Order: sequence, then C-alpha cells, then structure tokens
Amino acid sequence: MLHRYDWSETSLIVELFTRAQGRVVVAAKGAKRPTSQLRPVLLPFQPLHAQLGKTPADAQAEVHLLRSAEWVGGQPLLGAAAMFPGFYLNELLLKLLARHDPHPRLFDAYAETLVALAGGPDEAAALRAFELTLLRELGWLPELSIATLTAQPLQAATHYALDPELGLAERAGGVPGAQWVAIEAALVHGQGGAGLASLRAACAPGAGALRMPLRNLLHYHLGHTTLRTRQVWQGVQRLARTPAPTPSP
Repeated sequence: MLHRYDWSETSLIVELFTRAQGRVVVAAKGAKRPTSQLRPVLLPFQPLHAQLGKTPADAQAEVHLLRSAEWVGGQPLLGAAAMFPGFYLNELLLKLLARHDPHPRLFDAYAETLVALAGGPDEAAALRAFELTLLRELGWLPELSIATLTAQPLQAATHYALDPELGLAERAGGVPGAQWVAIEAALVHGQGGAGLASLRAACAPGAGALRMPLRNLLHYHLGHTTLRTRQVWQGVQRLARTPAPTPSP
C-alpha cells in the first residue's frame, strides 16, 4: 500500500503498487469499521494478496473495488528510523508512475529495498540503488558506461557529472568513471534480489556523491512537483539543530 485517504465515514481510497498491474487505486468499502477484515491489513510497507473487482466497463474509470486483502507475511517491519526513507520511496512511485503501467522489476526492487531498510545500516546505498532502478525503468537514465555527448567509454580515474539534459559529462567533483561503469554493469546484468544487492554494493563506495545528481535528475522529471517527504524531513532536521531554550534560574 502506497497511500490511503478517507472516502467516507467508513471507507477508504487506497493506492496500491502491484506486480502485475502497476499502480492501481481501489475503494476499500467499510475498511474503517472496527470489525472490518481490511482494517488491520491495509498498512504501508507490508506485502498483501489483494483481490480486485472486475475491470470497469467505462474506460475512463480508474477506481476498482477492493474485494479482499490478506497479509502475506515474511516482510520485516520498518523501524522508526526507516519510516522516512520508506515513505520517500512511496512518494516517488505515486508521483512518477502512471496508473496501470506494470513494472515487475521495479516492484521487486521496491520490496527488496524495504527489506534492506529494515535490516541493514547502509540506508544511503539502498536508496541510491532504488533511485537508479526507478530512473532506468522509466527510461530517464542514460547509459552509464559512456560519455553521453561524445559516446566515448568512460575513463576509470576521470570524474563525470550526471546532468538531466546533457547526460554524463566530464566534470571535476563528479563521480569517478569506474564507479559509473560498475553501476551500469549491475543495472544491466542484475535481476531480482541478488542483482539489487550488486547494485547496492556498486553504489556504496560513493553513495554520498551520487545523492545530488540522482536527486537533480528526479526533480527534473518531477517538474514543479515537490516531494512532501523531503520537506518534512528537512523540517525535522532543522528542529533537531535548534538549541534548547536555557531554563530560567
């Protein structure tokens, strides 16, 4: 479940990310009632087996009836520290994916990233690997083993920047060519959990340096849309830096 909001006093509208149909929106009737079987299972970051109503006859209709949903299990719960990264993933999927556009590889990467966030300390590498997978699945990531404008292979020790309009270009302060090539190899050859683990390993040495170029590329395709999770997180960080008031004598 990516998101949910009230539909009536007793029902919810729910955004689901499914492997077979991509992002779908469903009406969960009566889900807010204390006795509803849907109420305890419609939780974020947990795998569900959902049965949807028939496809509407009206081609313009996008809201399906959620007939049933069962918790599949096997997914570790996210701790408090991993909640913001988890909601960040959800917001990216909500704002960048069209409805009913399946991306099975991206679905698997999302599930594997939640596992990594729940069980591992390397949050930055997990997020960068997911962002790279998302950008590649949507066709917005250039080939990372060549300089985009010259079509020349990257030099291992030369630094390259990822520009939203120019692609990979040589620039001081960028990411070493060797790391871009390793990331491209992991993206091309990696499939499933093992492939994503390889991609996380390729991102890990320079995860901090990858953060801004990937963020800029995502923002370029988001347009004027702002990420709510990032705004909230920045507010939390500002509060954490604010010194506590001196107690009165």
